[in-house]
Parts: sequence; structure tokens; C-alpha cells
Amino acid sequence: MAIIASNFKTNHTRKSTNEFIQTVNNYLVENKISNEVYVFPTSTSLDTFQTVSNFFVGAQNAYATKNGSFTGEIGTEQLDEFNIKTILIGHSERRHILGETQEEIAKKFNFYKELGYKIIYCIGEPLEVKQQGLEKTLEYIYEQFIGIDTNYENLILAYEPVWAIGTGVTATNEDIINVHSAIKEKISKPLLYGGSVKVNNVREICSLNGVDGALIGTASWIKEDFIQILKNTKDI
Repeated sequence: MAIIASNFKTNHTRKSTNEFIQTVNNYLVENKISNEVYVFPTSTSLDTFQTVSNFFVGAQNAYATKNGSFTGEIGTEQLDEFNIKTILIGHSERRHILGETQEEIAKKFNFYKELGYKIIYCIGEPLEVKQQGLEKTLEYIYEQFIGIDTNYENLILAYEPVWAIGTGVTATNEDIINVHSAIKEKISKPLLYGGSVKVNNVREICSLNGVDGALIGTASWIKEDFIQILKNTKDI
């Protein structure tokens, strides 16, 4: 059973998000799809969505707080309003563009872990690290587990090589298998792959050894494409 997740990033409106989620939910119901499906809308598009039990709507980000004076952030008071209990933590864009440190990420992880949230935790290396070889790549990735409880029962991992996100460059099957296999030897948790996953390669990627599904950005933002991705992976 593949786990398929869509990260909207800074895309879609409240209206189009609602249409997207309704369409996906209807597809899952009508076709009795058993795969776990996740959608991470923008915070302004969160709502109380009626979905089947294997379809989860989560937050792309939130601060480690219930509420308070944290301009531009949201906390559990806002998430609870919509019964959101799933969150994406550690995405490379939060790390590399917005400057979140491992210490800050671990604090956020542990805050939401204590509340029982389902966490998709992202890891991955930049191009200059990849070019130094697999050993350096794994060393870099394992540093992203500092302060993270890898035994947490509601944890899903997502390996996203930074050099393959939004670039159109996809890691080779060998790249993916090597990293996934090494991580799975150390951590027994579902491990998704992300990085230029598309409609036409998602099935192949999700069928690789050590790959339990995909966390998808650009290719998942059109609801018809996301439905096709679900069709292509429904029997994996």
C-alpha cells in the first residue's frame, strides 16, 4: 500500500482547495482506494473537511505553541478549530529558504509529537553534499535526525534530495534505492520519496525497494493529475 501526499506549498485558494479535496475524496470513495492519502494546503485554506478515514488533511507548518505573540504563525488553537492532527515538519524549503535550524525543527517535532500528531518528517541533502558521494549524503541526512524520536509511532519519513525539488531533475533509481535502503536499515518507519515526482514516473518510483510512497509538489497541484497519480499507484 503506497502513501501518497501532496504539498500545495504557496498555491491554491480556499475555494480551489475545497474543490480539490472534495474531488479526491469522491474518487477514493467511488473506487474504494485503500492507499493513505495526504494533502497539505496553505494555512489560509484549512477547513473542516469531510474525508474518508484514509484521507488526511494536514498543516504545512505551525509554530510550537497553542497561541501567543508569534506574528505570521499559527498554533494548535487554529489547527484544533479544523481538527487538524497532521503536520509536515523539516521540509527543505523551511530549512534552506526560511532558515529553520535543526534545533528549531526538533523543538517543533517534539511539541507536536507530545500532542499525538501524525508527522511527515522531511530529510534531504543539497547538491554539493550529493556530489561528495553516498557516505557524505548519509552523514548529512543522519544529522537531520538529531533531537528527533525516530521510534515515534505516528512518524512518516520523506526523503527529498534538495537538488531534485522543483528542478525537473529526478534522482536515479539507484540514488533512491541506495539512500532509502540505508535509512530503512536504521529506522523502521514508512519512507516516502519526494523530488520531481510526476504522473509518468510515480509508479516506478513507488515500486522501488525501500520506497513506501511519494511526497509530491508541483505535479500534484492539478486535481486531475493527482487523481491520475492515485490511479497509477492504487495497487502498489
